Amino acid sequence: MGTAKTSIEPPGSHISVLHRISTIVSSDLSLDEMLGEIVGLTAQVTECDACLVYLIEREANEIVLRASQMPHQRDLENIRLKIGEGVTGWVVEHHSVVALPKNAAADRRFKRFQALVEDTYEAFLSVPLVSGGEVIGVINVHHREPHDHTADEISLLTFVGEQMGGAIRKSFLAEENARLQEETAEMQRRLETRKIVERAKGILQQRDRLTEEDAYLRLRNESRRMRRPMRELAEAVILSEELRKRDAQ
Repeated sequence: MGTAKTSIEPPGSHISVLHRISTIVSSDLSLDEMLGEIVGLTAQVTECDACLVYLIEREANEIVLRASQMPHQRDLENIRLKIGEGVTGWVVEHHSVVALPKNAAADRRFKRFQALVEDTYEAFLSVPLVSGGEVIGVINVHHREPHDHTADEISLLTFVGEQMGGAIRKSFLAEENARLQEETAEMQRRLETRKIVERAKGILQQRDRLTEEDAYLRLRNESRRMRRPMRELAEAVILSEELRKRDAQ
């Protein structure tokens, strides 16, 4: 995958942020790489101590942690919230920004995860990732100490969420499409293997006067004994039968 080479000057301006966003969007970054760029851009815009990015999984109706400034490899895709749950879920449900300058965990909407040290920080800012007017995720910003989020800071991060949403959705759909194609290919491979095994079973039944179950058990046991896939053994049985028939002609 390509890497977006970007630079911002002067830092913090809408024009410089737009320039970097344009560079990211026009690159061939994967979804995870693009989420990493959002984390980096957010950290620069807000000078935060931590940033988390969540995306919505529509099928599960859940908000899932997909990227973080701090290392949370075990927690990515495992930390999940329902729509409306926690501040993050509230932002998704209400399509609105939440800015908590201090004692964020005291907010009645706050949901704490033991795995996230960020949840112990004082200040918390959460803005929606938007695509076509629809919220597709959330960017969460944390400061260890109390922090007054300025109007310009909130405006810039909201701008990031609005501008990057479309690119994130495009990458997400591409990832989903690749996954579905692989699942389809795997189903096709399994179907082909089943057909080959069924054909080999029929040959063994006819040639060695075996029942269907005994023919299957022979293939399975040979597969285990020789530590070879059953498909390979079934293909060998079929090839042997075709050679026998050809020699008999």
